[in-house]
Amino acid sequence: MLREVLIAKLHNLTVTQACLEYEGSIGLDRAWLRRAGLHPFEQVQVYNITNGERFETYIIEEEEGSRRVTLNGAAARKGSVGDRIIVAAYGFVEEEEAGRWKPRILIFNGRDNRLVQEK
Repeated sequence: MLREVLIAKLHNLTVTQACLEYEGSIGLDRAWLRRAGLHPFEQVQVYNITNGERFETYIIEEEEGSRRVTLNGAAARKGSVGDRIIVAAYGFVEEEEAGRWKPRILIFNGRDNRLVQEK
């Protein structure tokens, strides 16, 4: 049996841009994707700490070192610049691995997207 588990979480990011006139997605700094083991076009869930909205979308890369979090297209209706969010990716592992599984978790400062902790 397969179990669905948290693969990676980017916690306490701050939205830096919202662009309604785009096909849709969330833009994230390329360096964070590499550290969290995430990939462009991977599906993620976004939880808006500020307003309680939750939605699914896919990742696109922002420039490495930019610390940008961009809500594009319909996602731009779910949050505003300055909102704090959590980005979570889930995947499947074998039953035997589920109890030992450890997700990659990046924790940010909730202001200017500085990484403060990595688990």
